[in-house]
Amino acid sequence: MSVLTVSLLLSLAALGRQVAVEAPAGMVWIPGGRFTMGSTDPLARADEGPKHTVEVRGFWMDATEVTNAEFRRFVEATGYKTLAERPVDWEEIRKQVPEGTPKPPDEMLAPGALVFTPPAADAPAADFTSWWTWMPGACWRHPQGPASSIDGKDNLPVVQVAFEDARAYCKWAGKRLPTEAEWEFAARGGLAGKINAWGDEPVDPKRANIWQGEFPRRNTKEDGFERSAPVKSFPANGYGLFDMAGNVWEWCADLYSDTAYADRARDLGADSAVVDPKGPAKSRDPRNPHAPETRVHRGGSFLCNDSYCASYRPSARMSATPDTALEHLGFRCVKDAPPAK
Repeated sequence: MSVLTVSLLLSLAALGRQVAVEAPAGMVWIPGGRFTMGSTDPLARADEGPKHTVEVRGFWMDATEVTNAEFRRFVEATGYKTLAERPVDWEEIRKQVPEGTPKPPDEMLAPGALVFTPPAADAPAADFTSWWTWMPGACWRHPQGPASSIDGKDNLPVVQVAFEDARAYCKWAGKRLPTEAEWEFAARGGLAGKINAWGDEPVDPKRANIWQGEFPRRNTKEDGFERSAPVKSFPANGYGLFDMAGNVWEWCADLYSDTAYADRARDLGADSAVVDPKGPAKSRDPRNPHAPETRVHRGGSFLCNDSYCASYRPSARMSATPDTALEHLGFRCVKDAPPAK
């Protein structure tokens, strides 16, 4: 039975009865519950710990990442222009760079976004700046620059969308971005304590769209895709959600802090859980020390490879400034359950 048409039963415990609720189009029901958030597995980074108990209430979630076709409908209905399509504001950029940084030439301040470009053979493999290129004219319609197009790619996830673009779409659709806790709970698909969305087995080309070969120079494309893949190209997790591992990163609502879990765990008792956490009140991001704030994104992308980034794991965290648009960053929406009557 299709998740697009199924009617689900939501328990109204206070009234001691159940009511049939029709699933919003393209969404699946994520039941509430407790889970252990974070990880200490060998691939985990410091900001994934300490592990702690979190409880989330039930909610609806898009079965897939928002696609080019869906985002186009939003743009056509509203006339919205994404951040990557607007003139660059140097005064805003100045807030994110060291004091005294000179203003770049005007031609460098043309609208655009960051595009993945495999580095030269002699470039340091660990230096991410060697494989990202600022491309004037890159935007959601032209993800790799003006010469690229999304024509015929309606089912690919929309990318090159900044945080405010994703939030604007969610508001138009009557939805919102997921919290970091909701996202991780959903990505785990009902599996407790497992490393990956499918269990403890290692990633392989049949499970998720990630990088195979020598990162970042040579992609063998064993999964069939060099970059992003159409949604639903890989198996869903236990909740019926597609591409919660790999393909493109997904914006979450939370501010990012590398100490968020430590701060949260410090306030918890041994057997207690934090309920529906909304993230820290203030950013703390060593990767972006001059930025006033950064936001969380989750899920990894087609650039994930264990030699550099195993961020296809449900617990993996990443961040970017809200004005960032990237070729491997998109989003999906959630919707609150209707209140009990």
